[in-house]
Amino acid sequence: MNKQLSIEAAVCREHQRLLEECQRALEIWNEDRAESCQFRFIGSEAGDELLRLQAKYARGYTVLQNHEHSCSVCQLVSGVEGRDPENSSEALSDNELYT
Repeated sequence: MNKQLSIEAAVCREHQRLLEECQRALEIWNEDRAESCQFRFIGSEAGDELLRLQAKYARGYTVLQNHEHSCSVCQLVSGVEGRDPENSSEALSDNELYT
């Protein structure tokens, strides 16, 4: 976890939980995408599973962002750290994805 999010996570347990859930969803999606590419899984079943995993990550990321915008603790930490609350989930958005 990057330093900017560590204070926020230490203060807000809900943020920590949501962040971990979102990161895990991203890891699973990336692992399945890499496996599909490596073994050249082609077909609607594999594609459907990747879309399901992508949607799970997207939902998790959205919930995390919504929490950051509505949680007074997270807003306070963002202000103290001098971060833009619009971009406080940058640790996940900058994560490298397989193509």
